[in-house]
Amino acid sequence: MTALHVEDLALARQCAAGDEKAWERFVLEYRPVLHRAADALDPTGGAREVADSLYAELYGLQTRGGERRSLLDYFHGRSSLATWLRAVLAQRYVDRVRSGRRFEPLSDDVDAAPVAAPSPDPGREDRLGRLRRALAAVIARLSSRDRIRLGCYYQQELTLAETGRVLREHEATVSRQLARTRRVLRAGVEDELRASGLTTDEIAACFESAVEDAGPLDLGQVLAAAERKDSAPNRSR
Repeated sequence: MTALHVEDLALARQCAAGDEKAWERFVLEYRPVLHRAADALDPTGGAREVADSLYAELYGLQTRGGERRSLLDYFHGRSSLATWLRAVLAQRYVDRVRSGRRFEPLSDDVDAAPVAAPSPDPGREDRLGRLRRALAAVIARLSSRDRIRLGCYYQQELTLAETGRVLREHEATVSRQLARTRRVLRAGVEDELRASGLTTDEIAACFESAVEDAGPLDLGQVLAAAERKDSAPNRSR
């Protein structure tokens, strides 16, 4: 039987009840978790909007029968609160992507034939592979400081303040530098994919495949590979 995460469950219950101190702790500890998960889903920052919109549901702005209903009421402690929040965010982001597709124009003969079941996409693994290789190439070109900052925040899951202490940077500087690095990564990956011969639509499909993947790209693994590559010449001397 899976043990309950009692402390996480207690915090969730306190937040659902509207405890201000519990909310202060929640925001301090789990806002970075949600932002890291959002950036893993979409390096351009698009998923952060979804992450930030979760707070309304978590707090429970909607009322039913005159009572506030919090999304945290559905957390039962069978997993960690961080894991549960990541799962909720991923589902909300996928729902948003799918919702956007519903508004695409339908062809005039949409009712002419029954809808076939979706077939496996043979190009999906190739697109994911291309995206991973492009990301590795761009990360390898980053400065060591940028890679350390990424590793602290995304791989070791330190807070902005903790990352700042490691690099002797102000928390606001860490935030700005991470935002800049995300833009560099996105632009660099697009350039790499374009240089490999992909069209704009094919590049978009690569990013979409990453979003639909069961888990985000392993940034920690890519960072570790880049560090090994950098240190290899030093060992041979």
